[in-house]
Amino acid sequence: MTAPAPGVPASDGTAPKARGPRLGAVVLTMGDRPEPLAALLASVAGQHGDPIDVVVVANGGPVPDVATADGRVRTIGLPENVGIPAGRNVGAAALDVDVVLFLDDDGDLPDPGVAELLRAAFTADPRLGIVSFRIVDPETQTTQRRHVPRLRAGDPTRSGPVTTFLGGACAIRADVMAEAGGLPDDFFYAHEETDLAWRALDHGWSLDYRADIVLTHPATSPARHAVYHRMNARNRVWLARRNLPWPLVPVYLGSWAVLTVARGSSRAGLRAWADGFREGWREPCGPRHPMAWRTVWRMTRLGRPPVV
Repeated sequence: MTAPAPGVPASDGTAPKARGPRLGAVVLTMGDRPEPLAALLASVAGQHGDPIDVVVVANGGPVPDVATADGRVRTIGLPENVGIPAGRNVGAAALDVDVVLFLDDDGDLPDPGVAELLRAAFTADPRLGIVSFRIVDPETQTTQRRHVPRLRAGDPTRSGPVTTFLGGACAIRADVMAEAGGLPDDFFYAHEETDLAWRALDHGWSLDYRADIVLTHPATSPARHAVYHRMNARNRVWLARRNLPWPLVPVYLGSWAVLTVARGSSRAGLRAWADGFREGWREPCGPRHPMAWRTVWRMTRLGRPPVV
């Protein structure tokens, strides 16, 4: 017996099988990784279940020739680099879907069942707002500690609830983007994910780290970006000013200052960090919406109080 088309009742009058939430994907690129980008798009196109619409945002670089005739892959060219969060927001706004995947342009989804795992997860839990994937280096099959979005990151294969997520390897419910206001454009780079995560938690959404949902991605260091130390510090200050109750602001920023010094950054890196820290206090950080104390307690019970 031939199965009915999606959304069309079966001949025996039974309801059609639910397809789950509609998935779309946003890929931000500078146009300098054509081969990895093509491989990533192929891995998205090869996912089981309903096709996934993709928006490739060229963030100040050449627009790649990847658009498809069926409209499943579209491109948007931005005349200048507006930063990671703003670029991803542009892509998300161009999609009409229930869940948006944000994928790095040099990543890959080796498992064609990822989409079905995500559909099942978001269907099973209506308050699941964000899923963070496990990032695995394709050469070594290892996961960097910084890519495990929780404390006690020694076992990257352990899934569980978290309080932040990985920006280039995640899936976010569109309702979260609408309700919490999307990623903070002005952050440009660094900590934009945590800003959105804290606002999502404060709105009652949950976040999960799923070790069984894998994006392969070459191991890198965040310090490869020339602006890393300055923006890391500036955006931590903005994160605290925007989201924390005032009594927690000095505790959070003080703990990170101690950790930064203890980790042995270079003298030049510490100078850049100090410049960014001052900039975070001088420059406007956007609207302030301090989280409720019940959210602080919720994060504490999850093992990541917003003071470290």
